[in-house]
Amino acid sequence: MPLGFEAGGAPAGAGEQSLRAMLLRYWHAVLRRRLLIAVILLACLAGGLVYTLLQPPLYSATSRIEISRAKKNIANVEGVNDSAATAYDYEFFETQYQLLRARSLAERVARNLNLAQNKAFFAAHGIDIAARQGPAGQLDYKERKRREDMAAGLLAGGIGIAPVKDSSLVDISYTSRDPAISAKIANAWPKEYIASTMDREYASNADARRFLEGMLTDLRGKLEQSERDVVNYTTNRGIVTIGSVGDDGNDNNVTRKTLVESDLEALNASLSQARADRIAAQSRIAASGKGDGPQVVADTSIASLRGKRAELVAEYERMLVNFQPAYPGVRALRAQIDALDASIANESARVAGTSRVAFEEARGREAALQDEVNALRARLDQQQQDSIQRGIYQREADTNRQLYDALLQRYKEIGIAGAVGSSNTAIVDQARAPGGPSSPNLSRNLMLALAVGMILSCLAVFALEQIDERLRDPATVSHGLKLALLGNVPLTDHDPLHELGNVASPLSEAYFSIRTTLAFATVHGLPRSFVVTSTQPGEGKSTTALGLAIAIGRTGKRVLLIDADMRSPSAHGLIRSDNARGLSNLLTGDENFAAHIVATELRGVSVLTSGPNPPSAAELLGSDRLQQVLTRLGQSYDHLVIDGPPVLGLADAPLLGRAVEGSVFVIEASRTTMSTIRNAVERLRSVNAHVFGAIVTKIDPAGDHYGYDYRYRAESSASSEAA
Repeated sequence: MPLGFEAGGAPAGAGEQSLRAMLLRYWHAVLRRRLLIAVILLACLAGGLVYTLLQPPLYSATSRIEISRAKKNIANVEGVNDSAATAYDYEFFETQYQLLRARSLAERVARNLNLAQNKAFFAAHGIDIAARQGPAGQLDYKERKRREDMAAGLLAGGIGIAPVKDSSLVDISYTSRDPAISAKIANAWPKEYIASTMDREYASNADARRFLEGMLTDLRGKLEQSERDVVNYTTNRGIVTIGSVGDDGNDNNVTRKTLVESDLEALNASLSQARADRIAAQSRIAASGKGDGPQVVADTSIASLRGKRAELVAEYERMLVNFQPAYPGVRALRAQIDALDASIANESARVAGTSRVAFEEARGREAALQDEVNALRARLDQQQQDSIQRGIYQREADTNRQLYDALLQRYKEIGIAGAVGSSNTAIVDQARAPGGPSSPNLSRNLMLALAVGMILSCLAVFALEQIDERLRDPATVSHGLKLALLGNVPLTDHDPLHELGNVASPLSEAYFSIRTTLAFATVHGLPRSFVVTSTQPGEGKSTTALGLAIAIGRTGKRVLLIDADMRSPSAHGLIRSDNARGLSNLLTGDENFAAHIVATELRGVSVLTSGPNPPSAAELLGSDRLQQVLTRLGQSYDHLVIDGPPVLGLADAPLLGRAVEGSVFVIEASRTTMSTIRNAVERLRSVNAHVFGAIVTKIDPAGDHYGYDYRYRAESSASSEAA
């Protein structure tokens, strides 16, 4: 059911129904305020129409450009802002779009087109500058600056940048009252954008060149100083480089050879030769001590002497065959042989002495060379230690040289890139003067006006619903008033008595459902006595009292309906009886109770009308006699249903509420405000009157969002009657 409540007030508790109830609530709020919504919509449409008719025609011209990811590199040299590849990212293109909308670009266009003195440009925007110009037609600096600022503002407001989706194309449009001016600005805008981009690139390159010039000057001084440090340190340490080893084009693989290393290498070779000579001489001496050594054998003089001796020995042997040793010839040969032996011995001794001299010379030369080698090795060790610091100086010089060469190369590249100049933007389509106005667009403006009207209508309905405190939703009874919702009663255009007499009518079913809910209000079931009251007159409390009495009487109970609203009685009119006697008579002391009670044709229902109007109803209701009357009546009837007066402004209802078990509070839907109801309920509670709950009456099934149940039952009833 709508709002999650049935006719008897039982909560449904479903989230889907709560959402449906909320939507229905606002839908019916729209229906209730449809006249206001119609007025707002018509006013907005009228405003849109008037606005369209009063607007001058505007003309839009559009040019198209392409913004590439990377610009053309004609010289194959990168500038400061160049890169090998530019990613297709949101930031890059969004930056270009913002540059196209920049105020500085508008000022550039205004300045280069000399718009400050162009009357047609200002006239195309509805501005007359003729009266502001000096008599000589010339502008001073202040006036020209003011007009340029004005022109830049107009340009910035009239330009439109529209990127083409899924492409690098951008449409640049300009709108004014003059088609020629629009086309002129639309064509000048991309040209100035390209020029400004190149100017920024040139300025960046110029700044970079100035920065690099300073860096080169500083680095040149460092390079000269580091090279000077290398030379000075090499000179002071006596390091003489005579060559390099392993030079393959990479300085890191070069081993530089010093003079000391070269000398040590030569002396070490000489020392090795001297050591070999000494060993050879020593070997010759050792061989000479064992006999004929190789030197003796190799000596030619000794060989010659030995040859002659051999001949003489042979001759001597032949003569001994024929002659005795004493023979003079034999003795002469023997003397010659002995002389040759002495000569051979002398020569052998001479050769052996020569070997010893050579050995001594070789040993002395070896010792001298060893001393030289040791001295050079010491110098080389010192130079190697000095080479560490020299290497530090050399590496610093090499690093400074590399940095200097790299910066110098970059400096030259930036100079070439700045001189060539290129842009990543190209003009695809030139703007043409439009043939017809682009605005005002009547249909579009009316649609916008309609949309604005709908928004304003929604806001107005929402605001009015928020400030409207009238109770429209029965669901607010429980959480807004802290009262139990006993049920809802539909609005009827027929006679209430006739409707209540028809058990199938929505009105009758609603009160029967309320009677069922009311049976759970006390521990003993349906209250024996209760008063039906409301905040103000006309909310349906009398009909409610009668309806509850009829619903209770249908269950076989005896019910007495008492009209206690002696200021404005209505029960006698409902049952079509007179009001000549009634409750006021009993309260003034009349003991003939049966004479004042009217029997009805309704099952189990009797009525005690209010009787003649007393001078002071509050005094009668505030007396002890009221309790006595109710006690006497309670002995004859199962239930007493009292139709009480409204609460606000009168003391009658609180007095009645204190004399019975409790009160049933009647609230008319969409009439009484929540604050008024709270005050009335608090007034009842202030006299310790118990309030069983509230009944929401006069709910329009056709116009209120909580009337679905009653429409359903009404349709069911109509169908059954037709059958």
